[in-house]
Amino acid sequence: QVQLVESGGGLVQAGGSLRLSCAASGRTFSGYTMGWFRQAPGKEREFVGGMSWSGGYTSYADSVKGRFTISRDNAKNMVFLQMNSLKPEDTAVYYCAAAPKWTTYSRAYSYWGQGTQVTVSS
Repeated sequence: QVQLVESGGGLVQAGGSLRLSCAASGRTFSGYTMGWFRQAPGKEREFVGGMSWSGGYTSYADSVKGRFTISRDNAKNMVFLQMNSLKPEDTAVYYCAAAPKWTTYSRAYSYWGQGTQVTVSS
């Protein structure tokens, strides 16, 4: 059974930092692109950032560029999202996802985690 499990969410003040982790299990994710998405109440899910298997391709939403950084540890099937200079508008449920090839489109991602809540207070 394929599982993606996010952790590291929580409540933080504006300007603070959080580091989200995503642990993948149940199959090999060799070659898979890993992405982070978020969904705020009343809004559609949006792409936050993604990284290809080798790290050769990386992309971020304009709203988080310069503040968020994705990294991955392929040996441990882990992916991370370092979030700095957090803003109240970053408040959302954050999801980890895996796609068989490089993409930023949510529909191309095959596997999804259950999400972790990030709340940024002003």
